[in-house]
Formats: sequence, structure tokens, C-alpha cells
Amino acid sequence: MSSELQLSKDLQDFIKTWKDKPGNLIMILHRVQQEYKYVPREVALYLSKELNVPLAKIYGVVTFYHFFKLKKPGRHNIQVCIGTACYLKGGGDLLLELENLLGVGVGGVTGDGLFSIEGVRCVGCCGLAPVAVIDGEVFGKLKKDKLPEIIAKFKDK
Repeated sequence: MSSELQLSKDLQDFIKTWKDKPGNLIMILHRVQQEYKYVPREVALYLSKELNVPLAKIYGVVTFYHFFKLKKPGRHNIQVCIGTACYLKGGGDLLLELENLLGVGVGGVTGDGLFSIEGVRCVGCCGLAPVAVIDGEVFGKLKKDKLPEIIAKFKDK
């Protein structure tokens, strides 16, 4: 592994604790993503050797569950709900406006690495539709004209 992606002691201990338990792969991948915000290739290679699991199986799990990411997201990941209620109340329009404002499409990261945009299925706030979530903060009953103000708030963080 490169010096850039050295595993923290906490992550190493977590892997050691879960190494021989049933269902270990998903638990360990969740912990990896919690630390890095995605599953870096170097870490996947390390896990393949450490857990004696084919790399293809690791990537099979990571690509099957949409929760896992293979690409590093922006420092502020903007998740726009496109579940039924949010979509019907303008979730798709919010995505398009964010793409225009930030200059990147869904799944993209801004050139400065500050923002990424993601369309997600139901975040469980249907009564607040349409909804966007940024760094765990929920913005409900959101209108396109509020997006520049919200983005500005996160540029300073």
C-alpha cells in the first residue's frame, strides 16, 4: 500500500477482530468506507490478501450495494432524493440545477474536490419532499433558488 493510504490502527484492529467471523466482508467494507468515504483500490487489494478473498468477490459486493463507492466523493457530498415523492415534487429539477451550478453531472466531483452530486433513493423524509442531504444535514421542501445559498454555506466549511 502507498504511504498515502496507510490503514489506521483502528481499522487494522477492526479487520483483525472481524477477519474470521461470518459476514466479515460487508462489515469490513462498511468500516473502510466510513474511514475513506469510498473503497480505495489499494485497500481492496489489501483486504483480498488479508481475508483470503478473491478481489473479484470484493468488487462484486462493492458494485452490488449502491451504498459503497469506488470513487472518492467531494468533501461535501450532495445527495438529492429522487424517490417517488421527491421526484414528483422537483427532485429531478434540483439535480439539474446543481449540475448547472457546480459544472459536474451526477456522480461527478468538482475540479476543486469540494462537491460531488449523487441521486439517491428515498432518504425517509417524504413529508419534506423534495429533499437534499449534505454532510448529514437535511434540506427539505427545497426550491432551486435556494441552492446557491446552500452551496455557499458549504464552500466556507
